[in-house]
Amino acid sequence: MEMGKFRLDRLDTLLLIIDLQDKLLKAMKYRDAVVKNTNLLLKLASETGLPVLVTEQNPQGLGKTVPELVENFPEGTAVIEKMSFTACTQDTKKALFGFDRPKIIVTGCETHVCVYQTVRDLLDDGYTVHVVEDAVCSRFKQNYRSGLELMKQMGAVLTNTESIFFDILKVAGTPEFKALSPLLK
Repeated sequence: MEMGKFRLDRLDTLLLIIDLQDKLLKAMKYRDAVVKNTNLLLKLASETGLPVLVTEQNPQGLGKTVPELVENFPEGTAVIEKMSFTACTQDTKKALFGFDRPKIIVTGCETHVCVYQTVRDLLDDGYTVHVVEDAVCSRFKQNYRSGLELMKQMGAVLTNTESIFFDILKVAGTPEFKALSPLLK
């Protein structure tokens, strides 16, 4: 087994946040955990220079990205509106190409619809995709589980917020580690 796909580095990785919007999140049982963990990843991105790309599904109907995430967007965060369920629109593909990052960390909702279709398309385009299990959600547990299982079968890496934190940071004792580690308590 090739281990490279399981390693994350700040120089080759991007954070993609899919459709964490007002009206969608109101229907999610695990909304608070997903927002909290996505915010942790946004703070990691800000501290380590990871680019951030955000999509919004039909924002006129479903609202914008929730404010508690927007307030933590690092400078340069790109927000792309879409109508398709997959986030792999022409605009998104253009932005991804411009960032030139072969590994993508994915958070968002719903796990079995927009996240699943996006991950499928990213994998098909040759990206290595890390799906953050504690930062994606669906309205129903079975849909969440089947979405994760499908993505795993396709070759996505299923992971969690803390694993990503420590993989990107690499070592303790750095100024970044000291700034970020208290957030995990």
